[in-house]
Amino acid sequence: MKTIIQIVLWVACVGLAYLIYQSVTGPIQFNEVKEQRFGQVIAKLKDIRNAQEAYKTVNRRYAKDFNSLIKFIDTAEYTITQQRDSSYMEFDKTYQIDLLKEVKIIDTLGTVSVKDSLFKNDNRYKTLMEVPFAKNGEKFEMKSDVLTKGNYKAPVFEAKVDKSVVLYDQQPTLLKKEKAEIGVEEVNGAFVKVGSLSEVSTAGNWPPIYDKKSDNK
Repeated sequence: MKTIIQIVLWVACVGLAYLIYQSVTGPIQFNEVKEQRFGQVIAKLKDIRNAQEAYKTVNRRYAKDFNSLIKFIDTAEYTITQQRDSSYMEFDKTYQIDLLKEVKIIDTLGTVSVKDSLFKNDNRYKTLMEVPFAKNGEKFEMKSDVLTKGNYKAPVFEAKVDKSVVLYDQQPTLLKKEKAEIGVEEVNGAFVKVGSLSEVSTAGNWPPIYDKKSDNK
């Protein structure tokens, strides 16, 4: 009986030690996985934002879906212009003399494809809708609209993915805590997203550290 009790106590001690170890290392490992995966998701969202801003420059609105956006990247071109100051003399009927008139002249220099401008020789734009690390092939959710505030109308868009899609294999308790995070050093809320359908903004909901990481690449 004494031996059995000793074995039970030994197993209990091992189990307790494991739980303590997990309580310490679990959040550390979770944060490492989170930062790595969120980094790639955010890089994709930045590509989506750049493509949407290019689409708006040409079409004065945002694309409603990824098919339209990818087709635009494949086929659209920017017009390259140059603005310069100029002047000329013009007879003024009021003063009955020639007066100097200053004007701005816009010259069209040519065109450049949107694809070359944004992605050069990289074809990653063809998979803009695909979420990195998504176990079941989930796609980013993207919508566009026109926001009316008073007499002002502005096109808006939003692209997002639920954090649980990216962190599907992590501890449920840590994932639940992550989805409730709000802070200047956190990816706020339950989604990783860029843009907004309720505000005129193309900002992402991630902290500056993720921008610094991409700048250092």
